[in-house]
Amino acid sequence: MMTVIAAGLGLTAAFSPLLTLMRLWQIKEWRWDRLIEHLKREGVLMQLFGGTRSLILFFWGSVTFVTFLIGDAGMMASPLGFALLVLLALTTIMQIGLRKQQTPKWTLKAIVLTSCSLILTVIFTALLFSLQWHGGPLLGSLVPAASPLIAACAWFVMRPLDYVLKKRVMDRAKRARADHPNLIVIGITGSVGKTTTKELLAHILRPLGAIATPEHVNTEMGVAVWLANILRREPRDSKRIIIVEMGAYRKGEIALLCAIAQPTIGIITYIGHQHISLFGSRDAIRESKGELFEALPSTGHAFANKDNDACDALVKLCRCPVTTVGTDGSATISATDVEETGKGIRFQSMETIFNIPIAGTHIVAGALLAIAVAKHLGRTPSQIAEALKNFRPLPGTFEIREERGITILNDTYNASPDGVRAAIDWAALQPQEEKILLIEGIIELGQFEEEIHLDLAIRASKVFSRVFVADPHFLPYFQKGGFDERAQLVPGHPSPVSAGSLLVCLGRLRQSQINRFRGSVDPH
Repeated sequence: MMTVIAAGLGLTAAFSPLLTLMRLWQIKEWRWDRLIEHLKREGVLMQLFGGTRSLILFFWGSVTFVTFLIGDAGMMASPLGFALLVLLALTTIMQIGLRKQQTPKWTLKAIVLTSCSLILTVIFTALLFSLQWHGGPLLGSLVPAASPLIAACAWFVMRPLDYVLKKRVMDRAKRARADHPNLIVIGITGSVGKTTTKELLAHILRPLGAIATPEHVNTEMGVAVWLANILRREPRDSKRIIIVEMGAYRKGEIALLCAIAQPTIGIITYIGHQHISLFGSRDAIRESKGELFEALPSTGHAFANKDNDACDALVKLCRCPVTTVGTDGSATISATDVEETGKGIRFQSMETIFNIPIAGTHIVAGALLAIAVAKHLGRTPSQIAEALKNFRPLPGTFEIREERGITILNDTYNASPDGVRAAIDWAALQPQEEKILLIEGIIELGQFEEEIHLDLAIRASKVFSRVFVADPHFLPYFQKGGFDERAQLVPGHPSPVSAGSLLVCLGRLRQSQINRFRGSVDPH
């Protein structure tokens, strides 16, 4: 009976940290490298267990140490083990009851991994409490704290099935692509700008029936599932234009995406420092993104950004014709007279004036890449210019709006060092006297984290009167980078913002965090 009760308590106690872990893991696209990087930066205890459980676990460790020191642990092991499990179980029940428990999106993978983890939790807890060894109950009470290890075991158990299912999906997508040899597949990758470039190109080519991967679909599984579903409805002789955004965190992943989609046209937007902690170096990022150009057939066509210092090295990878774009006059297609207007950006290229209703002159390179590809596919400069007049960016991609007397720049779709620099440069040119920066911080920068954030903070301190940081981990960088006491954490309550101010929102911020500022405008 004791073993059964202990197993039930262990299941209850482990439920909350396991759900939290699964949510984080899912956000990190079920990748151990990204999850471990996040937990290393934020701390395992606070991320998975919170303050109350961390104190309980610290107490457990202290009591266990003392118990074994006094040498008569046998009499105390079972009562202590049960007491600690009860405390952890009650904490879980309270968290769920107060609706503070984070949960993953319940996909099939999330359901299977969570279920397997919970089953293993019950088995481990019951096994340890059934041991005659006097330390078993105390170790059994620690099982809920071993959520990452239990999840790793569940993943190891499910890995063969996961591999088989993934391979089946990707093979199906490869066969579907091979059955449609006349498709024009455009692959787009880069550290920054690939989503906006994809949206611009899809908008221009919509009259030709072009379709593009949906938001946040840029990994091998996401692309494989989407492509297989799309091609299932396409005739085999289809010449449809398909635009595929390609993301990566390691070398070899763009090559895998290319093996699935078999692009005939490739676009590389920019090589920066995004996810450098996973790649290891900027050279590794360039080599990874360059896998797209290496995969293009000799009959294909590559398009590169000449304004990026990695362009020359990328062009050398091509065995097909290359078109470069840029703003210094040395590219195949160049933009001149670049300016920001009240309605977006304006520039001239190929003796045509282009007006695009999206803010930030940093977008010019992406726009030129989209224009160059569209021209390559038969659209005239005048047709392209006319189409771009009606472009609307995705929500959260350098989106500007006026609300209750304040101007809000919402660039929360993603975050990168180059994107933040572009937003700071844009804000410096705006007329508002009061400029406020709301930022989360940039993850997965590894050893470059402090250097990059200090550089951004120094730049921002010359433009913004205040900065509010959503993640406490990054606050010291902005305090040291020139803001001093003007750098604060995002408050948990509305913070007055003067009418006529500029609020720049950067990174993966929650809408509720933005609302604390826009919903409390001080008219004075």
